[in-house]
Amino acid sequence: MSPADPARRRREEQRTEEQGQLYCSGGWGSRQLLKCWRRTRRTSGEEQEEQQRALPPPEEQKMRLLVLLVVLQGGECAGSGRGGADTQRCQYYNVNYEMEKTNQSGVEVCEGEADKRSHCYASWRNASGAIQLVKKGCWLDDFNCYDRSDCVATEENPEVFFCCCEGNFCNEKFIHLPDPRSPVIKAPPSSVDVLNVLIYCLSPAAMLSVVLLIAVWMYRHRKPPYGHVDISEVQLTLILLFYKSSTCWCLRVLQWVLIDGPGPVEILLSLMPSPRVLQDPGPPPGSPLLSLKPLQLLEVKAMGRFGCVWKGQILNEYVAVKIFPIQNKESWQNERDVFLTPGMRHENILRFIGAERRGSHPESELWLISEFHERGSLSDFLKGNVVSWSELCHIAESMARGLAYLHEDIPHLKGDRHKPAIAHRDFKSKNIILRSDLTAVIADFGLAVCFEAGEPPGETHGQVGTRRYMAPEVLEGAINFQRDAFLRIDMYAVGLVLWEVVSRCRAADGPLDQYLLPFEEEVGQHPTLEDLQEVVVHKKMRPTIKELWLKHSGLAQICETVEECWDHDAEARLSAGCVEERISQIRHHAAATAAPTSDANAAVTMVTNLEPPPKESSL
Repeated sequence: MSPADPARRRREEQRTEEQGQLYCSGGWGSRQLLKCWRRTRRTSGEEQEEQQRALPPPEEQKMRLLVLLVVLQGGECAGSGRGGADTQRCQYYNVNYEMEKTNQSGVEVCEGEADKRSHCYASWRNASGAIQLVKKGCWLDDFNCYDRSDCVATEENPEVFFCCCEGNFCNEKFIHLPDPRSPVIKAPPSSVDVLNVLIYCLSPAAMLSVVLLIAVWMYRHRKPPYGHVDISEVQLTLILLFYKSSTCWCLRVLQWVLIDGPGPVEILLSLMPSPRVLQDPGPPPGSPLLSLKPLQLLEVKAMGRFGCVWKGQILNEYVAVKIFPIQNKESWQNERDVFLTPGMRHENILRFIGAERRGSHPESELWLISEFHERGSLSDFLKGNVVSWSELCHIAESMARGLAYLHEDIPHLKGDRHKPAIAHRDFKSKNIILRSDLTAVIADFGLAVCFEAGEPPGETHGQVGTRRYMAPEVLEGAINFQRDAFLRIDMYAVGLVLWEVVSRCRAADGPLDQYLLPFEEEVGQHPTLEDLQEVVVHKKMRPTIKELWLKHSGLAQICETVEECWDHDAEARLSAGCVEERISQIRHHAAATAAPTSDANAAVTMVTNLEPPPKESSL
């Protein structure tokens, strides 16, 4: 080898190393970068020997190499991370465009809040293989839609398919791909499966028969005096567990096969509840409307002792969603049953949409979905608004009409159906909802009780409802548990609600005070039961009727009706139908005597300079 050969070799190695460094600076992965690094680090034999002597032990080399791989892989993953796609425009389509008076198709611009993400959605039906598009458009911030670039529906076989995604016009194409984790309908079981089912069915029966035989043997050998049946709690618990775990009819057959005569086992089995009683029936199936459309919660509108009320949205329709915690299941179930009572469809009763159980135990929630009205409750409306004479009559008359229908017993309602009389038992301004035209709608039937003809009212408690609206007989605890007694309790509360509306009416000349709840001047905002007993029962006090109101002929007659509603003698109180008829007559009489037209056509006046402190509220 000539002396120039080592110099030439070093120049070539230096050039190769520089090209390798430039080549490795691209966006390679960790494995390729390590391979390239190894290739470009080749040196001459002499340099390799020097570097080999300077290298650490093999174990330390492996550790350093592992750390390098982890760092390179972490950098590669961090560089590939990406946030959600910005959704600004979506394809729009509405199959009900003629009914809802909108465009049939086009482009919808998503207008959302700065801290929330926008999505696109699509909903369609599959009618015997033919795709029928229902709606397309923008969708509000929903975590189920995060980081989805394709609009894919994963439900197994719904009536209406729904999917959402992120990205401009990502809902242009949509597809149905069932979730592989969802349960799959299997073919009918074979003969081997039938044998397994029989074994599963008969095994609990065999074990139960052994327990029963042991119980009979113990009874015959350890019979105490006076004929007392001595079966321990452990034995009883085992029998109940086996009885509840089995779903086969053979358990009932064992009662007659294993028992030859009267004995303790026959007595025990006769006292056992049926499997239907032992199991929790759970809520009824969801409303068809809810199964067709997705429901989205928007904001909390009210809080109460039984739960909270949300404003929700089902496609383009706003709904009210009342959410009960699982411990308030009885109230939710009672209100659902009242809504499902025949004949509960009325213009002055809140329209019921559906009831559902959401979540898994113990975090499950009970939902009650009804129509939504933006004005909210009568109590909230009166806090910031005053009403004219015509508006007072409209609110009072529609409120009385709804309660009269609720109290009415209708034996023949469209055939064999029967609507029973229903007592509300928590009637107050907070449970009266106002439509946009100020028509009153009665809501919240969590404490209501139905009175079927010839049947007792069932399990009822005396002192229920909101304390300040309780009638004197309720505060005393001297209730006659009959239908008419409960209806008269509602009428006492009607008098208090009418007083609230009159106190905010500007028909009479003079200043208007801020809104006050009944007895707020006498007992404050949070009265105790003893406070109200002293004021209402012993002193027989009622909210003050001002002399200013009596100078107006119409208000004077309304005040007279109020006094007859909250009469201390329950039997002297007016009925809801009588109140409705009387207010109608007062309104027509006032119109006939030339009531001011400016007052009749006046709009609702907003009170902006009054900010009353928060009052007690309950759903």
